[in-house]
Parts: sequence; C-alpha cells; structure tokens
Amino acid sequence: MDRRIDLPVAVDINDARKEDRERETDLRILSLLSQTFPNVQAASTEIINLEAIQNLPKGTEHFVADLHGENEAFSHILRNASGNIRRKVTEIFGTSLREQDIRNLCTLIYYPESKLEYTKADEDNMDDFYSVTLHQLILVLQSVSSKYTRSRVRKALPKEYAYIIEELLHESPTDYDKDAYFRRIIETIISTGQADNFIIALCNVIQRLSIDQLHILGDIFDRGPGAHLIMDTLCAYERFDIQWGNHDALWMGAAAGNDACIANVLRLSLRYGNMATLEDGYGINLVPLATFALETYGDDPCEGFGPHIMDGEHAPDEKSLQLWAKMHKAISIIQFKLEGQTIDRRPEWKMEDRRLLHLIDKEKGVINLNGKEYELKDTNFPTVSAESPYELTPEEASLVEKLHHSFMVSDKLNRHVQCLLSHGCMYAIYNSNLLFHASMPLNEDGSLKEVELNGTGYKGRELMHRIGMMMRAAFNDDTDPELRKFAIDYYWYLWCGKDSPLFDKSKMATFERYFIKDISTHTEEKGNYYKLRNDEKIIDGILDAFGVEGEHRHIINGHVPVRAAKGESPMRANGKLLVIDGGFSKAYHSTTGIAGYTLVYHSRGLELVQHEPFESAEKAVKEGTDILGSKQIVELSAKRLRVRDTDKGHELQGQIDELKDLLHAFRHGLVKERHLSR
Repeated sequence: MDRRIDLPVAVDINDARKEDRERETDLRILSLLSQTFPNVQAASTEIINLEAIQNLPKGTEHFVADLHGENEAFSHILRNASGNIRRKVTEIFGTSLREQDIRNLCTLIYYPESKLEYTKADEDNMDDFYSVTLHQLILVLQSVSSKYTRSRVRKALPKEYAYIIEELLHESPTDYDKDAYFRRIIETIISTGQADNFIIALCNVIQRLSIDQLHILGDIFDRGPGAHLIMDTLCAYERFDIQWGNHDALWMGAAAGNDACIANVLRLSLRYGNMATLEDGYGINLVPLATFALETYGDDPCEGFGPHIMDGEHAPDEKSLQLWAKMHKAISIIQFKLEGQTIDRRPEWKMEDRRLLHLIDKEKGVINLNGKEYELKDTNFPTVSAESPYELTPEEASLVEKLHHSFMVSDKLNRHVQCLLSHGCMYAIYNSNLLFHASMPLNEDGSLKEVELNGTGYKGRELMHRIGMMMRAAFNDDTDPELRKFAIDYYWYLWCGKDSPLFDKSKMATFERYFIKDISTHTEEKGNYYKLRNDEKIIDGILDAFGVEGEHRHIINGHVPVRAAKGESPMRANGKLLVIDGGFSKAYHSTTGIAGYTLVYHSRGLELVQHEPFESAEKAVKEGTDILGSKQIVELSAKRLRVRDTDKGHELQGQIDELKDLLHAFRHGLVKERHLSR
C-alpha cells in the first residue's frame, strides 16, 4: 500500500470524511495483520524473509495439454520434468561423466526402484555404486533446490530422512573441515542398509522440486486407457492447476447426471476400445448395456462400429470385438435420442440442425438434409419409430436409468470431479500467459463475440468466468433447482455447442460420420478464432481484453493437434500464441508425427519440448531411453528471472508494503505492539 496512515490537512469536508473512512479501514486491516505479526521485530523479520524470497530464481512452470488418458507418457513427463532434470544433470556432470553414465543417472532419478533392481543384477560392487551415486544425487538435489527457501525444501522431504538430507544439502564435501562429517553420513547410510530407500527418497524429491507449478491445459479424459490414473496422480500432486477441456467437461457432465454426456462418454470409450477407465477405474457396470445390445442388435454386424485399436495395443478376441461393436451402436442411437430431447428442451441453443433421426427414410435408405437426399451406410434402426424417433423405448429407458445410477454412485469419479473443480477453471493467467484449452468466440472481424448464457449475453473474460460459475452450479446443492437443471444440461452444450469456447465449430458431425456415405456432410467448420489466430493483432486484442500485461505475453492453447509432420508450427501470431497439443494420444501419432509438446518456463526463458512416442517405462529403465525429441527456444531472457519478476513476486511485494505500513503504525502508536510471553 502506497498511502500512509497519517491524515493530511483536509481542504474539503467530504474529502476529510473519505480520508477518515479510509484510515479506519486501514487501521482495521493493520490490526488484523498485527495478530500474526504482533510487534516490530516480528514484522521486520518477515519483511527480511520476503525480500530474500524475492531474489530467488523464478521457479519452473510446466505446461502440458491433451493427455487423453496416456498415463505412462504423462508419468514419464513428470518424472523427467520435460528434460529439465537431464539439463541439470548435464550442467553438473557434462565434463566429468560419459554420456551413458549421464543417461543412467537420469534414468535412476526417473525410476529409482526399477533402476536399482537392474543395477543390482549387473553391478559387482554395490557399496561403491551407492557411495558414488549418493554423492551425485546430493549435487543434483542441491541444484534443483537452489530456487527455493529452506522451508519449502523441508516440506518436500520425506519425514524419515528429512534431517539427514538437510544436513547433506547444506554441507559441502569439498570443505576440508566438513569432509569427514559428510563422508561418514554417506558411509552410515550404506552400512545400515538404508541406501536403497535413501536413493529412492532423494530421487523423488528431485522430481518434485524440478517442477514448481504444473499447468494442465485440458483434456485428461478419453481415448487412452489411464485417465483415472492421471487423476490419481494429480489429486496427490502439490502445485497444479487445470484449464478444463471439452473432454473433461463431458466427464464432469456425466458425473453431474447429464444422460446425454453419459451416452457420449460410453460411445467414445467403446470407439477406442477403452473399457479400463470405465470398469476398472470408476466401476461403471456395463453388463446392462452389453445385454441390451445383444438382445437388440444380435443379428446386426454393426459394421463401422468396431473399436479403433492402435498398432501395438493388445487386441481383444473376435467375440469381444463383435460385442463392443453392438454396444457401440446401441449407445450411439440412445445418444442421438437423448441429444434430440435436450435440443427440444433448450431451443435457445439453436441446435435444431442436430436433430436428425426424424429425417431418416428407412425404406429408401436415405436421409433428407436441407432438401437433398443422402444415402445411408446403415438402415437398421430397430428402436427408432417414425412417429416418435426421439422417444426411448422402455428397454432403452431402463438401460439409461441403470447407467445413470452407475455413474452417480461412483465414489472415485466423484472425487476426481471434485479435484477438477477445486483446481480447475475455464481460463487462467500466470506470469503474462493466458491459458485456456480451445477457443475464444470471435466475430468475423476478430472482435469478441457476445454469447448468450441462460438469457444474458457475455463475451471474453466475463463469458469464461460465467461459464465456470455455471459448471460449478451443477454440483452445488444450494443452487436453485431450475438453475441447476440448466447447469447440468449446459455441460452437453459445452461439449458440442456452436458457441462453446470448448468446441467452437459449426456442428459435431457424429451422426454423419457413422451413417452417411457422402463425406462432404462430415465437415465441421471451425469458428473464427481458429481462422484468425495467426493474426498478431487479434491475439493482442484478446490479451488486452483479459488484462494480460507484460513485454512477453502469450496465449497458450491445446485442443487442436499440431501436424508437425506436415510442417505446422506450434508457434503462431509472431510467437504470441503457442499451441501445445502435439498428440500425446496414440490415436493422434499418425496425424501429428510426434507424441506431444510440453512447454517449460524457467528462470532463463521459455522452452518448447517436442516428444517422441513413449513405448513403456520398462524400456526406459532397461535401455535408458527417453521421449525427448527436439527443443526449441521460444524466448530467452537477457537476465535470469527472479521471483520478484513473477505474479508471486507482485503478491509478495504487496505483503511487504503492508508490513511496512504495519511497522509505521507500530512506531507511531497507531497500532499497539504485543510482546508475547515465553
């Protein structure tokens, strides 16, 4: 706070009263602050502490997007900090260790338990290995912990080894007087049989401290088999945030009880043969769906509904494939019916063009769209009546009720969604970077588009905020019942609505892709954001509208895979827009030619890391392989960034200013000091 407590001479009675009110408010705030810092000494000590923190190097931020259930690849990215650990190890040992030794040390840090087992099978002198390795790991930990206060590092240490690790971190073996002390600690760790556990503890701390803040730019769910495992990891992670993606919103909608979202979740899982997340992860009972599908589509080959099995993945037997295809078609038809009901219930969303079942002519084998007939691939619709095409049959209604119940009683799904809500939002701003998953609704001229939400128009930052509040309303018991119903329905609109910032296309052509032969009907025209996002002026306009300041400011997105194999660049709009969806999911590898991007923002600048496909953790341990491809410097700072240069630094400076005001108040008797008795 810049203003002082002393009241200046007033020249106007209204100004004087305003000054009085401001002074009273300031004094109340400072009195509250004095509860934590009761005297000059306490306030001064905290100012010294905060000023010291301000001069530490900026912590490393880690940006990832579109994980799509690829748990092993995500786990590896966290373990190697997108190459940040390899960079540190090379800086320390680049001139003293061979390349193979550096690789082995890095692999040990990533996978300590597994690497130790392999080492024991090959190493003749484990005591010598332990001694050398412990010294090396301490040096690496000293390097990665140098950005943090002792208090922060102490909190990251395992309790059983915290004291010993602290001693080793802050004593140098090169100091002659401390050499024997340091060596004796290492020797005792080995002689007491604690070397393995101690190495594992050190490696885990190095991993944790190599990433200061983890940013997930959406789409944790669908396609890959391990979304629930990714969520387990995140829910136990210390410092992370999520900008929700369209696939996250779909699962959140399913957890909120939106039956159209539930049907979409099931359809996508069946399309990619991903039963593990549903059954093993969340305990969703698929037996009723399988039974219904066999009874209803038993004689239907359901061509075009077989799962997409990626190369190298374990393919189920033919009987299972046929069952999945029938389940896939069954839930797809139910989805189209439920979506038709939602569209009828919410005419304000103007999605009537997505109600297509009533346009089918089964006898002619065509569908009539905009006055033109298109041939259908499949005309077997045993549950779709000509009179009421969007009405569920009694058997379908019973099935939907059972599936709904299964999602509602999944404790683990509920916990994961609560984690998404507590750590997530539609957008975020960190250190001059605006983060959102997919799009920003724009008009043709690039101006922010006003979008109606429950009867009121919003745009830009206010739109994103209001959508986030609406999403939360679906899970709040004290929400007005009608508003809550709307909020639950709205999750489906976020998934596929034309003006949804998580979709922003003319339509989601699911029905067309499944049933219409003419591929021209499959086209989904992208919104204006995707058409205009290469224009630096457009990106600057969005950044201005969100109040993002700074000489080096960016928008960071995921959602649309960058086709690196075709020469596409993740950097657009003269480097002000970074699109970091490089295709973590195996389903995208053939499209992108790579296996994802991550963005690393450390004290020396902004680095884009391109990853190669990840085969397995076992191969990484055995062969020391990594998934790092190439690195690209996005921006390099002329000077090393400090905490004071970050948003956190600005927050700390505000605390310092308030504490200085408190000192002023103590010294002028405006707030009384308290000396605590011992």
